[in-house]
Amino acid sequence: MTSAPIADLSTAEKAALGSGADFWTTKAIGPVGSVTMTDGPHGVRRQVGATDHLGLAESVPATCFPPAVGLAQSWDADLVRRVGVALGREARAAGVDVLLGPGVNIKRDPRGGRNFEYYSEDPVLTGVLAAAWVAGLQSTGVGASVKHFAANNAEHDRMRSSSDVDARPLREIYLRAFAHIVRAARPWTVMCSYNRINGVYAAENRWLLTEVLRGEWGFDGVVVSDWGAVADRVRAVAAGLDLEMPGGGGDSDARVVAAVEAGELDPADLDRAAARMAALAERVAAGRELSAEPVDVAAHHALAREVAGRCVVLLKNDGDILPLSAGRSLAVVGEFAEAPRYQGGGSSHVNATRLDIPLAEIRALAAPGTVAYARGFTTDGTGDAAALRAEAVETAAAAEVAVVFLGLAASQESEGCDRE
Repeated sequence: MTSAPIADLSTAEKAALGSGADFWTTKAIGPVGSVTMTDGPHGVRRQVGATDHLGLAESVPATCFPPAVGLAQSWDADLVRRVGVALGREARAAGVDVLLGPGVNIKRDPRGGRNFEYYSEDPVLTGVLAAAWVAGLQSTGVGASVKHFAANNAEHDRMRSSSDVDARPLREIYLRAFAHIVRAARPWTVMCSYNRINGVYAAENRWLLTEVLRGEWGFDGVVVSDWGAVADRVRAVAAGLDLEMPGGGGDSDARVVAAVEAGELDPADLDRAAARMAALAERVAAGRELSAEPVDVAAHHALAREVAGRCVVLLKNDGDILPLSAGRSLAVVGEFAEAPRYQGGGSSHVNATRLDIPLAEIRALAAPGTVAYARGFTTDGTGDAAALRAEAVETAAAAEVAVVFLGLAASQESEGCDRE
């Protein structure tokens, strides 16, 4: 039976509900309102003007919380839920209805360019923490979009690659976190991935989107494509996809209508997709009616600092060198001490409201004149490497303790590419 909000819509109007109006919004059709989405998951990347999904265009300032790679190291679901609530409040203030996160793909290779955006190698830890994030976010009236469904564990050639996985590891490793989140937190949307799974594109995979996600796990929300992930929308709708993003200028809508009229697409599949979009619009409208607290930028920055502190992992403390005393002479070495790397690149890149510089924070806590700094290296290939190394060695040798900041350059840790 066709649901009430779409009962009077034409085939063309139902098809139009299933593709974006533009890069970040869906179409308002008849009684079904428009929905605004934007990238997360560790900050609200609300773009103004030019739009893209690779983090190139400028976005409005938002709190940059520690990405999932750090957040998972807290092992603290309550802390993660607090981050979700804060993200929801900032999304509401920015006019965002659905925040695209959390990213819950399992880390299987240390070279993965998007590992910073994912929680863990462990599906149980990932599922429990991400469910807390979803619950926190959605308590504010903003929907989540659990991604990238599924087995999207590498960035290289992600638009064409096939994740070939036997049934048991697929269930126990790659799908387990998604299953827990769907059952425990009821996310409003799930985002299907670019890659094939055992040879079938995720967006066209009926076993994945309909039999497992809806039939076994009871998912009642919208399946949205990753941006540009739909190769054949008619096949995708038949498989269980509800929304193709971004907007395609109406071409894919026309193909859906033609397929229905030619008997190549069951009208019931289109009705189900349109009804799900109508239900999402109703959830969004109800979320907008919830009371919204004003964003306390200082409090959210303090929460981000608290989270970062609680997610630090001390591997060893030889000779009880930590904690450092304020009176000791310190050599701070490494470019990241003055130009910190606190997130990766791509669609989740946040324009932070505030940024604490490690070197300045150390100097503020240390006794005057006890902190020396050496750049040590650069990430852009500039500077004399031998001279930078020599300066760092000399600076460290003259101090009682060296604090060394190491990490990956922006080009080594980003959506769209894996490390060599």
